[in-house]
Parts: sequence; C-alpha cells; structure tokens
Amino acid sequence: MNAKTALAIAASLSLLSITSAKDVDLSKLPPPSDQKDVTYEKDIKPILDQSCIKCHGPQKPKAKLRLDSFEAVLAGGHDGKVIEPGNSAKSMLVINVAHAGDKDDWMPPPKNKLNIQPLTSAQIGLIRAWIDQGAK
Repeated sequence: MNAKTALAIAASLSLLSITSAKDVDLSKLPPPSDQKDVTYEKDIKPILDQSCIKCHGPQKPKAKLRLDSFEAVLAGGHDGKVIEPGNSAKSMLVINVAHAGDKDDWMPPPKNKLNIQPLTSAQIGLIRAWIDQGAK
C-alpha cells in the first residue's frame, strides 16, 4: 500500500469515527457509580448474566461478542472492542446499554423476543464505574 492510499484510508476512518461520535447522545449516559473497587466478577458479571448472556454467551454469540467472561469482554466482538478501560463514555458497551447511540445498536433491543428489560441507570452507572476504574 502506498502512502497516498494509507492517507485516504486513515482519513475515511477518521471521518467515520467523527460521524459515529455525532450520533451518540452523551446526555443519555447515567453518571458513573460512586462505588469503589468495582470488579467484573463481583459486580459486573451478575448484570451481564441477567441481561446479556442469552444473546452474548458461548452458544452462537451475536456479533461474535461474548460477555460471559472477563477475557471475552476485553476481546470484544465482530465490530472490535466494546470497552475502553478508563473511559466509559467512549465505550460502546455503555453507549449501547444506555441507548445513547444508534437505535439499531441498543442493547437489549427494544421489544426483543426474550422480553429482556433495559438495564437500570444504577446498573449502567456501575458498569461505567468499572470501566472508568480500569475494567479489572
């Protein structure tokens, strides 16, 4: 690949990133929880087990995204990483469960077949705190 092609690809990706960021309504994000020492095993896994694992578990995970283990969450899925440790407001997991971005990406989807209810503000706040604290 020559430098001109690489520059064009980089510019396209940058534009795509800017467009995606415009579609996110950060005002819809609940604030991070004040809880300290939030961990995946103790605090986050129970939330994901209740609301996400039916579609993002080991059997045919949608978008190749598994949320049933710490390592799987960090790995992300078909569209890349879903958390950005240290920055929950830029983490797709938070944006999608808070219904702050593209309606097609909302999790759980409205009117889903399994009748899984949206996460509460407190649950999203706890996920935000976990990510902001480094996602451990």
